[in-house]
Amino acid sequence: MTRMRTEPDAGPAASWSLVVPLKPLVLAKSRLAPAVDGAARARLALAFAQDTVAAALACAAVRDVVVVTDDARAGTALAALGARVTEDTPAAGLNAALAHGARTVRAARPRAALAALNADLPALRPAELERVLAAAAAHPRAFLADAAGIGTTLLAAAPGAPFTPRFGGPSRARHAAAGAVELAPGAVPGVRRDVDTPADLRAACELGAGPHTSAALAALGEAPAPTPRASTAPPG
Repeated sequence: MTRMRTEPDAGPAASWSLVVPLKPLVLAKSRLAPAVDGAARARLALAFAQDTVAAALACAAVRDVVVVTDDARAGTALAALGARVTEDTPAAGLNAALAHGARTVRAARPRAALAALNADLPALRPAELERVLAAAAAHPRAFLADAAGIGTTLLAAAPGAPFTPRFGGPSRARHAAAGAVELAPGAVPGVRRDVDTPADLRAACELGAGPHTSAALAALGEAPAPTPRASTAPPG
């Protein structure tokens, strides 16, 4: 696991630190069953996270990505993409993991602009994420609803603003009730399209799944449609 060091804040072109939570792969994506078995669900969950992190790191507005996970396999794979990985030491659920990740970031950069981002956005595109973060920068706290209009895929907190995640279930209503502004940045389907069910996965593939998800589906004998988008991994 990578430890963060104290560093000066980056300029406005790359000002956001993203926190991405990921549960152990063996427990992930249970709602894809029974269409997808346990080993395949784990493979897909990792692929979703890899495409999410690669796209986030390729976004011009993103300074770094911190992944909170206790899964060694996932941690190794996501660190190889350039993410910083920290263990889920609270081990107390999604919101506790996000709060821990935020503390990790702000211990190194107290004035960091933070955003929590779901790990299951295989159709995420850097330009769409940049539009969402640009809209979020106008508010102390803001969020983006998921494609279903019930949950949340991104929660942002400006420098110095409290980071109070309320993910899970009808989190759109909870984040709004807590005072976060709901964002309406135009068409950003890849940022909204999280994957919990087989129907969600089909919808993500229609948008254009990333290379890791496309490869995982091909290995399972499921060809994504349409042709998968190009890799979003940063150069280097």
